Amino acid sequence: AFCEGAVGKPRGSEELSMYSSPNSGVNGTSNGSDSKKQKVEEAPPSRVLHIRKLPNEASETEVIALGLPFGKVTNILTLKGKNQAFLEMGTEEAAITMVNYYSTVTPHVRNVPVFIQYSNHKELKTDAGNQRTQAVLQAVSAVQSGGSPSSDVQEALAAASSPVLRIIIDNMFYPVTLDVLQQIFSKFGTVMKIITFTKNNQFQALLQFSDPVNAQQAKLALDGQNIYNSCCTLRIDFSKLVNLNVKYNNDKSRDYTRPELPAGDGQPSMDPSMAYSKDSNSLLGAMNPLSAAAAAAAAAGRVALGGQAGSSGVLLASNLNEEMVTPQSLFTLFGVYGDVQRVKILYNKKDSALIQMSDGNQAQLAMSHLNGQKMYGKIIRVTLSKHQTVALPRDGLDDQGLTKDFGNSPLHRFKKPGSKNFQNIFPPSGPPLLGSTLDHKMALLQMTTVEEAIQTLMDLHNYNMGGSQHLRVSFSKSTI
Repeated sequence: AFCEGAVGKPRGSEELSMYSSPNSGVNGTSNGSDSKKQKVEEAPPSRVLHIRKLPNEASETEVIALGLPFGKVTNILTLKGKNQAFLEMGTEEAAITMVNYYSTVTPHVRNVPVFIQYSNHKELKTDAGNQRTQAVLQAVSAVQSGGSPSSDVQEALAAASSPVLRIIIDNMFYPVTLDVLQQIFSKFGTVMKIITFTKNNQFQALLQFSDPVNAQQAKLALDGQNIYNSCCTLRIDFSKLVNLNVKYNNDKSRDYTRPELPAGDGQPSMDPSMAYSKDSNSLLGAMNPLSAAAAAAAAAGRVALGGQAGSSGVLLASNLNEEMVTPQSLFTLFGVYGDVQRVKILYNKKDSALIQMSDGNQAQLAMSHLNGQKMYGKIIRVTLSKHQTVALPRDGLDDQGLTKDFGNSPLHRFKKPGSKNFQNIFPPSGPPLLGSTLDHKMALLQMTTVEEAIQTLMDLHNYNMGGSQHLRVSFSKSTI
């Protein structure tokens, strides 16, 4: 249900007619001219997102779940007859991160691909009398604020009452360890128990969250996605079980609430504080043709992107603040997601730069996380370049320091396979947190905005604290 002018214009407004599906124009109009389509595609970032091609039976809850992994959802407007919805995120940064992610991983609702783009509206003005929508949003807000979900919340947010997911891995070219599953699924809530096994020649797992809401979110976000590029596809259903009985903590099963459990079968007991098992470490070091960084990103809770492993490792960054940007600042920021080899700010277009990463997977990773982020007051654009390498200036040619070779930099984060840096690949999104280390002491700093977090990282990473002590700064997934 919605009121006339619910998004600031009448139902038959230009935006809704532009957004109509091809088979259903608004007020009898067509889907809009090519020029209108072009206008929609160029809509600037907004915290209100427009979602099209929803299946008829899609619920508000399932639409909300598309945005949950990226931040607070503050409003929703569903247009049932049009198979469309508007979703309002709490911040523009959360919306940008969501659009960037779904530009590389196709979002699905009930196994149907849907389309997400920025709306021309900056906020939703919905009918406050729509009590059901408000109840669903309040339920989501309560869960996101750390509250214990009531039975009403569980009923609203979970299509099934089970907190246990059954996971099948298709096209399993690389081994998927229990710890990799824990890292990926813990993005959506507390993982309590996992049991892995092989049935009908397929690797399967049962994974139990602390509550059904998280299981619902994880299923909606991850079902059908690949852990690694072009392989290890997740097929996720709800289990009929509501509680898993784990007897042993080893590489086949784990109860994270009971670290004292024996290993069983004569296997050495796993240290629950370890981030990876031996299998996982060797997996990270042996990914070929995939890079260790891309594998680690998946293991650290990021679903790998669908790019080609052999694609160019050169990125084009544009709309930069040419008064502020330097090769060093770009090296530091892009170096969070891979080892930057060379940076070249274009001589005739100083708001653009070429950044050469170690390989195509690192380039895809950096593009996914940084495209659309705000840097020095400007929303930057990051795309794959047609260049295969960044050329250095000819000997004797002064290019005013616009090109820099970082190939032998001691600041590369991903030189060692299995390094703990592989576990620290997170987007600069809300809550904007930085983790810093100095002489093995750690601190978390929460900035006011994502832009401030990005600038702080660029300014303070490798900052000399005196003597041989330097700050190490990363984006964090933790909360304060």
